[in-house]
Amino acid sequence: MDIAFKEKFTRLWTRFFGNAELPVVFFYSDNEVKAEIVEPAQKWNCFIGELAKVRKGKSLAYDQEAVSCGGGKKYLGFTDKLRPGFEYFLSCGNDKIEGERYLQSPELVEKFLSNAPWTPAKGKRIVFKRWDMLLEDDNPEVAIFFASPDVLSGLFTLAGFDREDMNGTIAPFGSGCSSVIQYPLAESLKEKPRAVLGMLDVSARPFVHENVMSFALPVKRLEEITGFMEETFLITGSWEKVKKRINAPKDV
Repeated sequence: MDIAFKEKFTRLWTRFFGNAELPVVFFYSDNEVKAEIVEPAQKWNCFIGELAKVRKGKSLAYDQEAVSCGGGKKYLGFTDKLRPGFEYFLSCGNDKIEGERYLQSPELVEKFLSNAPWTPAKGKRIVFKRWDMLLEDDNPEVAIFFASPDVLSGLFTLAGFDREDMNGTIAPFGSGCSSVIQYPLAESLKEKPRAVLGMLDVSARPFVHENVMSFALPVKRLEEITGFMEETFLITGSWEKVKKRINAPKDV
């Protein structure tokens, strides 16, 4: 991790976004890391719920056995498989599976899966840290903001500031964990990566506050954005009004 960049972003984030949460980042590793190694899962839990600990400052490292959800294992990159009958699970169900009814038909689910991005894990563990916990030896790939609508408005506008296509942010269909892992990883491979608006997955919503969504982007894109933050709307009176509301006491 470039410590100078880490400190610059932290300084600018505090200046323009006040007491809004710092992002969570992740990277893969086969080596010893300064993070708590999570024990094998004993019961099912949505992985988004696990990230609440990281948001509070706990650094955690997961291998495949530490992730209890089958979808989580896939979208964290540990397997390319999903449960048998997943096409019915995500759609209308059948006589053995209750469907979530997120897509119209099993056939549509299969088409969605064939087009959805998937990147295999680059190490035996995936490590999650809050931004301020990063060390020089860490190599974060994606930054994940858990943000209120006011903070999202700033992030969204920053993500489009230097683009002529006006599509600096996308909001693709997918699970909560895919929106913060697989989609931003896929964007990191592009010449002009976009940010990903997420936490629109109905099943993941109970694991975040009602006024919080996610905004994930490759760290290399965050570095570009950090470079021009001081010439954007963030220095205007319009943003100052929003920032006052961000800094107002609230239960988020």
